[in-house]
Amino acid sequence: MKNELMETNNTGYLALQDFDLANVMSAEMDGLSTTFERIKIPSGGGIMFEIPGDDPDEPETVKEFSAVILYQHSLNAYYKSEYQGGSNPPDCGSFDGHNGEGTPGGNCDTCPLNQYGSGKNGAKACKNRRRLYLLREGEIFPMILSLPTGSLKVFTRYLMRVIPKYKTSNAVVTRFTLKKTSSNTGINYSQAQFSVERALSPEEYQLISAMTEQVKALSKNVGYDAEDTLNIDPETGEII
Repeated sequence: MKNELMETNNTGYLALQDFDLANVMSAEMDGLSTTFERIKIPSGGGIMFEIPGDDPDEPETVKEFSAVILYQHSLNAYYKSEYQGGSNPPDCGSFDGHNGEGTPGGNCDTCPLNQYGSGKNGAKACKNRRRLYLLREGEIFPMILSLPTGSLKVFTRYLMRVIPKYKTSNAVVTRFTLKKTSSNTGINYSQAQFSVERALSPEEYQLISAMTEQVKALSKNVGYDAEDTLNIDPETGEII
C-alpha cells in the first residue's frame, strides 16, 4: 500500500495543480488561432502512431501510448469541393454531430449528405469523425486524436465498458494501440484499440476535471485540419 501511495503521489498529473490552461492560452496565444498538436493514425494498416515532438519534421512513432481523454465529441465536415488542406472551415460543419452550421446546415441526422451513398464509393459526402482531446502523463498541453470512421464502433464499445464502472471517460488513463484490419474487399486499414490502464486518484481526477472544462470551452475555437476531413471507409478501407 505504501508503494502504491508513493506511485500515485509522484504521478505527472498532479503537476496540473500549478498550471492553468485557459490563462496560458489567453496570454501566450492572444490574437492567434486556437490549436493543439495532432496525434496521427497511419493509413494502409500501419500500427505506429505519429506523435509530435520538438522537431515537427521528425515525429515520434510509437506502437502504443497512454493518456487521459479530457474531452471528446463528434465532428462532421462537408466540403462541396475536394478538401485542399489547411484549417479552412468546411461548407457545413458540426461539433456535436447533430446540428450543422453552414450550407446546407440543419439537422445532421436527416441530412441527405450524411447518408451512405451520397459520397464517393458509396460513402457519406459528410465526413464523420470523433475528436479526442488527450493529455499524456507528465505533460500539460493536450493533443488531439481524430478517430476515423473505421474506429468509431470500437471506441463506442470501449465507452460502454468504461462509463458503467468509472462514470466518465476522463476518470481513467486509457491505453491506445492500433490494429491492422481489412475491409470486406481486402483493403487494409488501421483501427484504433482502447483499454483501461488505471483509474485516476481522487486528487488527479479533480485536476483533470478542471482542465476538461477549460478544454470544452477552447474546443469551440479549434479549426479543422486534414485528419478531421479524411475518412477510412470501414467497408472498403479506402481514404475518402
